[in-house]
Amino acid sequence: MDHEDGCGISVARINFKKNNFPDAHRDEGHTFHILEKGTVDLEIDFKQYRICAPSVIYMHPAQVHRIIHFEDITICSLSVKDENLDPDSIRLLEDITPTEPLVLTAEKSNTLFNVFEICLNFSVQKNNKLHDVLLRHSCNTVVAFVISQFLDQHKPEAALSRSETITKAFRRLLEKNHRMTKSPGEYADQLHISTAYLNECVKNTTGVPVSRHIRDRIILEAKRRLYHTDRSVKEIAFELGFDDYPYFSRLFKRATGMSALSFRNKNRD
Repeated sequence: MDHEDGCGISVARINFKKNNFPDAHRDEGHTFHILEKGTVDLEIDFKQYRICAPSVIYMHPAQVHRIIHFEDITICSLSVKDENLDPDSIRLLEDITPTEPLVLTAEKSNTLFNVFEICLNFSVQKNNKLHDVLLRHSCNTVVAFVISQFLDQHKPEAALSRSETITKAFRRLLEKNHRMTKSPGEYADQLHISTAYLNECVKNTTGVPVSRHIRDRIILEAKRRLYHTDRSVKEIAFELGFDDYPYFSRLFKRATGMSALSFRNKNRD
């Protein structure tokens, strides 16, 4: 998705006959694809999905993705950079990331396509004196409606248990701080609880301990960079807060069963 005119928003409705997209990549903005017709095989963060219309796919700017296969699809796409999104929407998108593609009911898809059509119409009204304002607000309406559909799959805040609330707060911190904060104790301190209690809450909610979540988030980011960039393993280790490059290499191999270079080579074949 190219953000034309430097406005940080890209809107398009396109029919594609065959796959001519680039290999694995990241988008600059928060990207929403509404599949109107057809079926797509898509990989997001090394998980593969088969998506059938009508569906909506949300991809966070940090996520690496690639299209594996499709034939004759129609898709409505919107990409928006942070500066054009409502702060509440940014917070909610961070909370639901990562999220799987969502199949829409006929009623919900009709609503979404209608809202998207308004956004698309405003996007081409370049001579309108309020073009940027209309485009930004209509885009935020599309985004808010999409978020509402994903949130329907989650428990409301008021229904969360104490353990679930703490786990959600931990995951939010982990997403922001995984490059530099790597011990359960540091996260517990930020949440003003004991390490043992944090671990108990997270394990009760997810089935795995805090240390595993920290390791898995680091490994996911390493995989993204190995796949998406040409930086060396040593450079990636340093970017992820590891001064001890051999330790990072051992951690990656224990977590994935292969070396970082083997992972890169395997996924680029």
